[in-house]
Amino acid sequence: MKYREQFERQVVREDVWIPTRDGETRLHARIWRPADAEADPVPALLEYLPYRKSDWTAPRDAQRHPWYAGHGYASVRVDIRGHGDSEGTPGDEYDAQELADGVDVVNWLAAQPWCTGKVGMFGISWGGFNSLQIAALAPEPLKAVVTVCSTDDRYDNDVHYTGGAVLGIDMLAWAGTMLAFASRPPDPANVGTDRWLPMWRERLDALQPFLHTWLDHQQRDAYWKHGSVCEDYTAIDAAVLAVGGWHDPYRDTVFRLVEHLPADRVRGLLGPWSHQYPDRGLPPGPAIGFLQETLRWWDQHLKDRDTGVMREPLLRAWINDPVPPATSYDVMPGRWVGDDNWPSPRVTWSERALAPGGRTPVLVRSPLHTGVDAGRFFPFGNAGDLPPDQREEDGRSVCFDSEPLAERVEILGRPRVRLRLDSATARAHVIVRLCDVAPDGSSTLVTRGVLNLLSRHGRDRVVEWTPGTYEDVEVELTGNGYAFPPGHRIRVAVSDVYWPWVWPHGERGELRVVPADSAVLLPVRAAGEEPPIAFQEPEQAPPLPVTHDAPADVRPARLVTHDVAAGEWTLEVDPDYGGSRTYPDGLRYEECARETYRIRAGDPLSASAVSQWRIRLRRGDDHDAEIMARTELRATAADFVMDSRIEARANGETVVKRSWHHTSARTSG
Repeated sequence: MKYREQFERQVVREDVWIPTRDGETRLHARIWRPADAEADPVPALLEYLPYRKSDWTAPRDAQRHPWYAGHGYASVRVDIRGHGDSEGTPGDEYDAQELADGVDVVNWLAAQPWCTGKVGMFGISWGGFNSLQIAALAPEPLKAVVTVCSTDDRYDNDVHYTGGAVLGIDMLAWAGTMLAFASRPPDPANVGTDRWLPMWRERLDALQPFLHTWLDHQQRDAYWKHGSVCEDYTAIDAAVLAVGGWHDPYRDTVFRLVEHLPADRVRGLLGPWSHQYPDRGLPPGPAIGFLQETLRWWDQHLKDRDTGVMREPLLRAWINDPVPPATSYDVMPGRWVGDDNWPSPRVTWSERALAPGGRTPVLVRSPLHTGVDAGRFFPFGNAGDLPPDQREEDGRSVCFDSEPLAERVEILGRPRVRLRLDSATARAHVIVRLCDVAPDGSSTLVTRGVLNLLSRHGRDRVVEWTPGTYEDVEVELTGNGYAFPPGHRIRVAVSDVYWPWVWPHGERGELRVVPADSAVLLPVRAAGEEPPIAFQEPEQAPPLPVTHDAPADVRPARLVTHDVAAGEWTLEVDPDYGGSRTYPDGLRYEECARETYRIRAGDPLSASAVSQWRIRLRRGDDHDAEIMARTELRATAADFVMDSRIEARANGETVVKRSWHHTSARTSG
């Protein structure tokens, strides 16, 4: 990593309040800009998040916002309403209020004397989501977007549902995380020592767990269509640079955006990365000079400079070379390839029957703990994030292996598996994993897909299965770029459960698959001459001098235990978003979280998931705020059952103690 301290323009930082259209609520913003911008105006870049610029994202913000400012931009970090230091109360994710406020911020930035009137938006995850969503509202000043690890489809490519199935692991985990995050107080240093406590009480009194709403909408309805830009790609006028990583669950958005947006306004970049900005150097690498690459994008679309970025291939993608299974890789081996069109004429579909001649149906009835080796839904670059050797998972599944490959097979895109099957129950799931099996038997997970059979005819409806009836169903797997080497086998592993990624249906079932009438369809990319693709080395502004503490209680990142007598499997997860640290202004931020998932053999109704959080913020002797949050999800045959609670304390005194109990009928989950 190269840290740049000298820039072509001197940088100043200021904190300001930005008004919104209701005339009552102001959003708190931190602006880095050239000192001479009022004499020589610059475009503005906006990152708009609920994650608190004063502490949680402060280290990351320091890496990029001053860097952009030094290169001739006003780089702006705004806390969303009801979060961080902004006024108002928190709402649902990406609700109409959040997006309207975002439009107000874009227009306010464009009107400032130090701004040329042109604005760009960027962000990763939440910030990438709302960058696209605000672009779809088309505020006139917004000319360009860089969206990283984000989605265009809030229902089928987010943390709530996958393939129409309830995401057990992140439906609960993210809801519990956001309950804790939304409970954090504003910073007295920014809002005033007399205001922070009343502001905190107001937002705590308005708080509602997201989980209730998410499980009240189990099909793709108007709730999920809101904010899903895939509903109308033509609404986006801004130029979009879409970025993803092969170890991020949102990577398929890049494929869809380069396919559906006009080629003169979009470019896609897919690397080996996790759910992180590609310059941060977190596993897996290689990291790239991402800030320099985005600067080319901004200069092209906000300063009208020909940087050559629009002469790059429409899609630049990393093809992973084969690797032994591991839960972390410092650097993935591989190479960059480029395609000028998507779908690419260099990618053709190779169809392989799962078992030619296999006319006898094969029984699929997986143990309920199948999935404990799935790895983290959102890999963040931590040591235990990625899936380990899949041999145990393969043993809990029905596997179909190819013959040893005679030559290298490279794929780029979304594989599909077509299954001729019957279900013994009206409600069932099918999960497909694609693995690379080495001659020593080790099994590396390449990609996977989920289908709730209730949603096989569309995510907006529920169609129960008629047992005793065979149908053809197709499972679309998450995209990847991967090279299977000669001598290895391609494995298709099929299961009917995948805990805790997929919440099990209430009735224990089984599937019967006809192998001869089932096939895997691989997007095989032809070898040939590649355009030269290279990136500069990572460069950032100097890091924020934050002191990180070693955890007092060292726990495994992921711990699987099996109570043999009780037949119970438990997965304990430490999400490890950063732990405890002390900031240069004296703020001490402590964070401790644990997720626990349990299930008993043979009993799908025993499934339970719990998220527990403790957050404490202290500065000196007069500011000490603490939040404890707990969220639990379980289910009966008829309902999902949710229990949540928070307790907030200021200087040892309880400020608010709240609890919620909610049930949602199991319409499709």
